[in-house]
Amino acid sequence: MDLSRKFALNTLASACVMASLATSAQAATTVNLSYNGAPDADKNAVHAFATNLKELVAEKTDGEIELKLYPNSMLGEEQERMEQVMNSPSLNIASFAGMSPVVPEIFVSAIPFLFDDFASARTFFDEGQYWSNVETALRERTGAELLAVVEEGGFLAFTNDKKPISSPADFDGLRFRAMDPSQVALYEAFGASGTPIPWTEVYMALKTGVADGQMNPPMYIILGSLYEVQDYLTLANIQYSDQFLVGNGAMIDGWDEGMRANFMEAVAEANTMAREQNQAKVDERIAYLEEQGMEVIRPTEEELNAFREQGQPAYLEWLSEQGIEQKWVDMALEDAGMSDLGK
Repeated sequence: MDLSRKFALNTLASACVMASLATSAQAATTVNLSYNGAPDADKNAVHAFATNLKELVAEKTDGEIELKLYPNSMLGEEQERMEQVMNSPSLNIASFAGMSPVVPEIFVSAIPFLFDDFASARTFFDEGQYWSNVETALRERTGAELLAVVEEGGFLAFTNDKKPISSPADFDGLRFRAMDPSQVALYEAFGASGTPIPWTEVYMALKTGVADGQMNPPMYIILGSLYEVQDYLTLANIQYSDQFLVGNGAMIDGWDEGMRANFMEAVAEANTMAREQNQAKVDERIAYLEEQGMEVIRPTEEELNAFREQGQPAYLEWLSEQGIEQKWVDMALEDAGMSDLGK
């Protein structure tokens, strides 16, 4: 082969490679992922999940999908972000405040003391009929896809700056920050009042006395530096603390079968990693709050029963008042092995 022909073929081959690389670069899709809380994996379990997901998606899709993370509610508060994910190719990790306006049946999963431990909660969401129906309802009503239940730090604990709380009677007269209307109902069941306040405003609301207390897992108490303005921590473990990864349905449907499978595999792996990391840090986080000066109240089984006996019936009544059909409650209680509760 003469040198001129060899040079021409090499040039053509190089051009083909460059064109292929350019096409690959053009094919890479950047997808926004928004969520609450600071970009600190040690303090924010949601951020830990998001960073793991970003890495796994890039790995499993060979870089064809790249996630761009927006922590700290940078793209708006809960309902704004849900509207974005319904109307544009994006992902969002929503709390109850974001999900409940479109799927109010999600409040059923927050029935007090529905779960004994992490294992029972994970089985409920991963395998239950109720949760499968919630996923279907969200897709039918909004076009958004419910992709994963993300733990945000354990089970919910009460904090306040007035007095130790070890029984429902101790709530009398206190004012609490609520994440959503279901938490308002729970506080009222115990004799307190509740006011919905966005997470970004919680610290100042507690500092200025707009609210005396709030309810969150230890992780969020640390994340928001709430120990600076709260003196008492009650480990009532009344509700499982979770958020929800949702994605634009049209975007996901637009991927080919292999891409969707790879993406969902990344979601599952990231969630498993986040759950393991979260559960391993619960005791460490409680110890940290004690070191910061919070008095930790650990209710006895008898005291927990008092919370349960007062909170569950009141919450079930509230669900009925919201127009939640009984079939949703029945499904959830059946999945949780508590079918007698709704009778």
